[in-house]
Amino acid sequence: MLDKIDRALIQATQAGLPLTTQPYHTLAEQLGICAEEVIQRLQTMLDSGIIRRIGVVPNHYALGYQANGMTVWDVESEHVDELGTQIGALDFVSHCYQRPRHLPEWSFNLFAMVHGKSRSEVEHKMEQIAVLLGTHCHQYQILYSSRILKKSGLRLI
Repeated sequence: MLDKIDRALIQATQAGLPLTTQPYHTLAEQLGICAEEVIQRLQTMLDSGIIRRIGVVPNHYALGYQANGMTVWDVESEHVDELGTQIGALDFVSHCYQRPRHLPEWSFNLFAMVHGKSRSEVEHKMEQIAVLLGTHCHQYQILYSSRILKKSGLRLI
């Protein structure tokens, strides 16, 4: 269960951390507690699964990345974990994950989001991934974003 301070902390952070040099200190000041308690409470909520992650959700379009492509890959199942880890570590991949195939219509089981300032840049990055996957990949495609979708989680009121 959430206590009053945990609830207030979630409400204070659900739209994002304060854009200050010391966001946990700013939150602590707002909530009337010390920064160490803010950090400890957030860690406890992460550990217990109350919150799943604390991370940056950039607006790639505002940063000049107009070509955003979800690359989808048909990778041999026995190599998907190892190769997915390698792809996810690439500096131009924002997220990479495995999904089940839906044969015969959908044979792709590995997804990697690639951002670029142009489609040719995204295609070049996709080629780099293809080289990394080598013969373990049988086919691939790029699915380009056509609009920005909602990027927010659950909101407490």
